[in-house]
Amino acid sequence: MQNVSSPVRKARRGFTLLEILIAVAIVGMLVGLAVTNTDKILGQSQEGVAKLFVNESLKTSLVRYRIDMGDFPSTEEGIKALIVAPEGKTDKWRGPYMEAKGGNLPVDPWNEPYQYRYPGTHNTESYDLFSKGRDKTADTPDDIGNW
Repeated sequence: MQNVSSPVRKARRGFTLLEILIAVAIVGMLVGLAVTNTDKILGQSQEGVAKLFVNESLKTSLVRYRIDMGDFPSTEEGIKALIVAPEGKTDKWRGPYMEAKGGNLPVDPWNEPYQYRYPGTHNTESYDLFSKGRDKTADTPDDIGNW
């Protein structure tokens, strides 16, 4: 029998070096994109946590306080009045109105205390409750408040 070489190549098995390099390059680019965008992704979740706390979690506690006491805590009393009875108001106070770990005031995702004003400058008929945001400075555009 004669060995006749067929014009059709046998089916390839496996990947060529070039194909492997291209696959590794694509995976590397995807990992690079994920790593560079991690700060944006985590930053958005921090803002979301602050928004939820300001607009939902503390709102309930402040409304309960107002029902019992007749008004919101003053700016001087602050949100500490939700944990400890303000001086001279222990007869009406039925708190604590929120849980506080070790009696400490809650802090935002940037480890800063939440800010409270009553009456508010943004909500003149109510209170302002806000996080100073990423820059940790009050009254700047990145503040996350209930207005």
